[in-house]
Amino acid sequence: MNVRFRADVVGSLLGPSELAEARRRHAAGEIDARAFKAVEDRAVDQVLALQADAGVDVVTDGELRRTHFAGPLLDACDGLEDKLAPSRPYYGPDGEPIINETPRSVTGKLVLSRGLVTEEYVYVRGHTAKPIKMTLPAPTNIAHFWSPEHSRDAYPDPFDLFADATAVLHREIDELARLGCTDIQLDAPELATVVDEMQAQHYASVGIDPDRFVAEGIAMLNDLASHPAISFTLHLCKGSKYRGWAAAGGYDAIAERVFAGTTNFDAFLLEYDDERSGGFDPLRAIPQDKVVALGLVSTRRSEIESIELIEARVAEAAQHFPREQLALSTQCGFASGLVGDAEAMRFQHDKLARVAEAAHLLWA
Repeated sequence: MNVRFRADVVGSLLGPSELAEARRRHAAGEIDARAFKAVEDRAVDQVLALQADAGVDVVTDGELRRTHFAGPLLDACDGLEDKLAPSRPYYGPDGEPIINETPRSVTGKLVLSRGLVTEEYVYVRGHTAKPIKMTLPAPTNIAHFWSPEHSRDAYPDPFDLFADATAVLHREIDELARLGCTDIQLDAPELATVVDEMQAQHYASVGIDPDRFVAEGIAMLNDLASHPAISFTLHLCKGSKYRGWAAAGGYDAIAERVFAGTTNFDAFLLEYDDERSGGFDPLRAIPQDKVVALGLVSTRRSEIESIELIEARVAEAAQHFPREQLALSTQCGFASGLVGDAEAMRFQHDKLARVAEAAHLLWA
């Protein structure tokens, strides 16, 4: 397979600080939709320019029009209310256990209400000459918003909710293809975090069998990646929030199932920025005609990875997967629904610039 994007991006980016204030004011009725959209547009313009200046090979809109990376299911669908779903365990920056509150729950049938991703794509298509990648959440990500207390009337079985989420995403993919989109990334951190015992126990405690979750999640993803006009990428990571993480543990426990079951995908973006992701041996389970973007540049740590370190890690990975089928990215996105100050915007620029510099040097 031809590797088009040696310097890849995961998707979400920090936007300028004015975006959060505009979102708050719009929600409070202080500015109208037209004024809010003008701020959104300027924010997207800014991150498009940031990515172009950094030199990466493909760009996204930073997911800045979303409140969460799963916005195509959460922001663009009816069927959710502001009711607490079960809190999920998380690890803070120093590995300390923290609780990640989920402020919304599924309370009704999931029905697409507006074209969020089409708005994203059409705008970016008209504002960059670089290749564009659209990002969508895996249907199983909606699991975090299924509540035994609030969701059972609509979905007695959470797997029926996942099926409806798959149907919504199929519609979005079909529409993106109609508009000319050729690259879509599906984000499924939940399938990689379930290897962590704490996370597996959480899923089981709310009535979601972890083994069924992985098996059916893989099948749904592969079904979504079947559109013949689109190249699909699957992103797996250990979760990233507040500079912390959701899980630790290598891909060994799921590699055979995931990579054998996602034959419709052309590429995989995998978190590999520290020891929590384990070794590179699971790459042997990936067919050698695929592309693997190694997430070796961290969005959690402030120091910029050296070219020498990246080169050594690529050489190590190449012992398990063909070097010419490898690429480079950050291990995760920088944000989802969050904004940053000037220093944070420089941070993500410098990290993406290192991805581009290293990738173009190593595969010159």
